[in-house]
Amino acid sequence: MSAVYVRATEGSNNAGSHMRGVRLDKWLWAARFFKTRAKAKDAIDGGKVHLGGHRCKPSKEVVAGDMLNITQGFDEKIIIVHHVSEKRGSATLAQKLYQETPESEAKRALLTEQRKAAGAHIMSEGRPTKKNRRLIHQFRDKNL
Repeated sequence: MSAVYVRATEGSNNAGSHMRGVRLDKWLWAARFFKTRAKAKDAIDGGKVHLGGHRCKPSKEVVAGDMLNITQGFDEKIIIVHHVSEKRGSATLAQKLYQETPESEAKRALLTEQRKAAGAHIMSEGRPTKKNRRLIHQFRDKNL
């Protein structure tokens, strides 16, 4: 990441936010990135969430203007926090808490298309038939 990251100060005007900051694990849960705070904490401890390009602890306070890198499965999202909330609301309210950067959206779309293209030639026949299962068992028995 070549952009310089400057964290918003707590004394600045935080886009109408009435709170100073919220714990990172609580904010990720409220913004609906994870179903439980425990899963959010595990992701943070596992290095899947970075605040301003650095690993952090679940108790780190998030304020409006912070930049988060969140890795979920194959996807890496770079988001900017607009509002902070300790309460988990509806999905429409949760989407208003942050905005994903256009570069992040474009990169995710490109990688998704590449994954789909790579797996397009693989055809699955489903479950093996009874005859195929017998052949698999014979093969295993001979090679043990």
